[in-house]
Amino acid sequence: MESTSLDLPESVQRVVACLRQAGHSGEVVMLPETGKTSAEAAAGLGCSVAEIAKSVVFRRLSDDAAVMVVASGANRVDEHKVAAHTGPLGKANAAFVREKTGYAIGGVCPVGHPSRLIMLIDQDLCRYPRVWAAAGHPHAVFPLTPQQLQQMTGAPLADIAQQIAE
Repeated sequence: MESTSLDLPESVQRVVACLRQAGHSGEVVMLPETGKTSAEAAAGLGCSVAEIAKSVVFRRLSDDAAVMVVASGANRVDEHKVAAHTGPLGKANAAFVREKTGYAIGGVCPVGHPSRLIMLIDQDLCRYPRVWAAAGHPHAVFPLTPQQLQQMTGAPLADIAQQIAE
């Protein structure tokens, strides 16, 4: 269910403007049910959980910088793999996430932050021709290719998925 940008919450309107500025269509889909989790978003979109580009935010211990990982919804993020790229990490609480990203947990978009974040993109997202990312609100998502995600964020691809012991 697409909405016109005037019908969208303010945080989603900011995302639409950011996407258009980056050369993206700005298409946002408002889910009737919440998309706070990858599973909920996938169910609402009729896609696989792996095609959800979830944003996970950490706090770098050395300087309190925000570190965002955009990961496949099917993957658990391996904090140790991320820390190998960024330095030691800690948990980010809801207030930290909102301050650093400009969005509430459950709707954290990979673009449109108040200041530059340290970012990594899960290389597993490249297996899909299209992925869906949060658009600034728990009910809002937008489609893009992994290449567009990398182009818009400038973030490198990385192996950040936790390996499950067999």
